[in-house]
Amino acid sequence: MKKILLIILTICFVQMSFSQQESAFGDGEWFKFRMSYSGFLKAGNATLTVKDTKLDNKDVYHVVGKGWTTGMIKWFFKVRDRYESYFDKETIVPYKFVRNIDEGGYTKDIEIDFDQLNNKAYVNNKKHKKKTIIDTKPNIQDMVSTFYYLRNNMNTDSLEVGDEVRVDMFFDEENYGFKLRYLGEEILDTEFGDVETLKFRPYVMAGRVFKEEESLTLWVSKDKNKLPLRIKADLAVGSLRADLDAFKGLKHPFQIVVKQ
Repeated sequence: MKKILLIILTICFVQMSFSQQESAFGDGEWFKFRMSYSGFLKAGNATLTVKDTKLDNKDVYHVVGKGWTTGMIKWFFKVRDRYESYFDKETIVPYKFVRNIDEGGYTKDIEIDFDQLNNKAYVNNKKHKKKTIIDTKPNIQDMVSTFYYLRNNMNTDSLEVGDEVRVDMFFDEENYGFKLRYLGEEILDTEFGDVETLKFRPYVMAGRVFKEEESLTLWVSKDKNKLPLRIKADLAVGSLRADLDAFKGLKHPFQIVVKQ
């Protein structure tokens, strides 16, 4: 429960074969997720919102992700997380990333400006009043922009069960490499009905938060929206589940399985 939004955005840690296709999202899209701990205890909520804006005279999408604890849990462990990404509307590469979190007193306040031309990240750690410049890989993604980049470009038709895909991304003050294994298709019982989904297993770092490297499972809709529908995580203590609870502003029809 300590990593509510971070777990939601683990869907970002993938890279697939890309092909030009119709945009999967647009201005006004909004998701809300419901979190539960160990299968029954409500843990919190998270939202993702997309808005058109400008940054340094560039047309960009501004995505804001928020996560917070609710119910009984917030009385002994309060979480208030905010993530922001400003990324190019055409290429979906990020220009600016913000991470401002408070997780039970553990806080971070970081802003990152990306120079995609020269492969640099300008990191402003506001909490520690420290500024650094770090080399990045070409077309580096942040943890928020990756999700939208993949939704807009991923070609899942060529994926086979067992295939592993990767992404290069920058988080806080480091370059990260993540991989994810494709597990196949599954019809998922959701709040909205039965939905055809693609199922993945991201690899995460085992230790303080996650029980082991293969602690996460995620499901995304098979339609043109590529909605994140469910994420399950085995934590060092207990388990956490995130379900898409509400949405609006989808660019394409949301498809459910009609039973005969």
